[in-house]
Amino acid sequence: MQENGLETRKGVAVFEYDFAKHGGAIGAITIDPKLLPKNAIVTSGIIHVKTACVGATATLAFSLVGAADVLAATAVATFSANALIDVVPVGTAATMIRCTAATQLTLTVAVAALTAGKIAVALEYVVTA
Repeated sequence: MQENGLETRKGVAVFEYDFAKHGGAIGAITIDPKLLPKNAIVTSGIIHVKTACVGATATLAFSLVGAADVLAATAVATFSANALIDVVPVGTAATMIRCTAATQLTLTVAVAALTAGKIAVALEYVVTA
């Protein structure tokens, strides 16, 4: 029995890109079959590079509902082993991402294909409805 009537609606979604599983071709790559729930609002997050990304002059961007809303195109050199990279949502209303439907994370590889890498993307969210 709940004493205060409050309902927990906050969560963390962890997505993992793995070159061995997803490949690294230029274009959009859907990360896992995981979905953020409908009405989720992403408030903040972090990118943790588990294995360095390799790909000549490649750039990487992550998105949920709009181009580069999680991370704008960033040089592959930034994705070195054990790097921690900030995402666009930083806890302010102006940077938060609202998912009006169940939403997948997409990695966009541009300029050159990847040949290695493993990245975890942890996104903190709250469901408002």
